[in-house]
Amino acid sequence: MSDDDAVAQLRALIGDARRIVIFTGAGISTESGIPDFRSPQGVWSRAKPIEFRDFVAHEAMRREAWRRKVEIDRDMEVAAPNRGHRAVAALVRSGAASCVITQNIDGLHQRSGVPEKHIVELHGNGTYATCLECGLRHELAPIKAAFIADGTLPHCRNCGGLVKAATISFGQSMPARAMARAQEETLACDLFLVLGSSLVVYPAAGFPLLAKRHGARLAIVNREPTEQDDQADLALRADIGPTLGSAVGVD
Repeated sequence: MSDDDAVAQLRALIGDARRIVIFTGAGISTESGIPDFRSPQGVWSRAKPIEFRDFVAHEAMRREAWRRKVEIDRDMEVAAPNRGHRAVAALVRSGAASCVITQNIDGLHQRSGVPEKHIVELHGNGTYATCLECGLRHELAPIKAAFIADGTLPHCRNCGGLVKAATISFGQSMPARAMARAQEETLACDLFLVLGSSLVVYPAAGFPLLAKRHGARLAIVNREPTEQDDQADLALRADIGPTLGSAVGVD
């Protein structure tokens, strides 16, 4: 299939849909220069993920987690939304897409103009931190400044509890409210559009199949094949920004 044919087929699916749910993974953000975690060259190829229980139980693990956070954020802080993010935002803005379900933690959908109310973050958000006891939000800038200066670990200014980046770690419960809303949106859509996810991380990867079982069309755009390509109405192995941008008419 030529690039033009691929774009035309994706454009047709989008044009026929009445309610689109967009599901995004690391692949949309690697096009903004943010490294992924799971690929052979990803972050976790260099260091084993820190389990949630170890973060809570051991100061040394909390110190290592914040050291990694400072390092990873150097990429996140300079990254900007790309053409794929802008195309997603255009679909939401037009009313064609009701929701963006994302596995990403970088906040680039918000920065591209997607209102917070249209975003479901399955794996949390890495642009701020929260107290594990009372849930109070903490901004990262002062936390990282203190850690870089003298290794100070953050504690909640409200209750003194442990403060952690607002992401979902291995062994940490998935956010119940986000999962419930993702399921609700999935069941209501007639086109489920996957962008940049390998679809291997469950339970999140179950949503495309749930949509398909309930009558929605399924389209997948990813640079590598996924295990759900054979279930899709359209599976394109392509860069997201040029493909979706062309289909939606966004530069």
